[in-house]
Amino acid sequence: METAEHIRGLAREGRILADAAVKAGPDAEVPVCPGWRVRDVLRHTGTVHRWATAYVAEGGTARVPLPAAPDLDGDALAEWFREGHDRLVTTLDTAPADLRCWSFLPAPSPLAFWARRQAHETAIHRADAESALGQGFSPVDAAFAADGIDELLRHFHGRDRSRVRSDVPQVLRVRTTDTDDVWTVRITSEPVRADHRKAGADDSGEGTAPDGELSGPAEQLYLALWNRLPPDAVTATGDAALARLWRETSAV
Repeated sequence: METAEHIRGLAREGRILADAAVKAGPDAEVPVCPGWRVRDVLRHTGTVHRWATAYVAEGGTARVPLPAAPDLDGDALAEWFREGHDRLVTTLDTAPADLRCWSFLPAPSPLAFWARRQAHETAIHRADAESALGQGFSPVDAAFAADGIDELLRHFHGRDRSRVRSDVPQVLRVRTTDTDDVWTVRITSEPVRADHRKAGADDSGEGTAPDGELSGPAEQLYLALWNRLPPDAVTATGDAALARLWRETSAV
């Protein structure tokens, strides 16, 4: 996906998140994140938005801690969230293509990184806010969902801090049924290594049959891999313990 598409996704997802949060109310429980209430979703996501905005606006080249969340609630908290979200969208939309600043996942450029990361950060927390309403989730575009799966598998869990590990090497195949994307995820005692291809592309180099596979529409896989949908939302075949390993260790 292009940076402009990620920025449009960020704008859309943030608006839906804010509307769902206001409708649910700050004290509503967030079923997909036990222990959280809607105010926690707003405070966390709004804080991340401001953190990201500072890197893009100021060109900071060193990592800085997340700022403290504000002691706000109710309408004031929702307005604070909307203001920070709007500022992030505008900052990304007007940033120069040759922006130089700190980032923490591979990307074509820092601007591309921050637009993609914040789009998916906001989409997943939008699902958190909507879960408090108990009415299901707003649709996720299939291409956007597949992009988020790719970021999660190839980049998030390729980091040293990922807890997805296995003393016995295993291979998990992840396959979308509506975008023809396939990821081969190798799980060992080292950080995950995931490769991506389109179904039907030359896979002669794969070499190893998967121990298990998760498949389904990209939207379902996206939310399930981020642990926002239950395991039975997607089709699991092969070693059931492998799917369970993912559920138990993949929280970011």
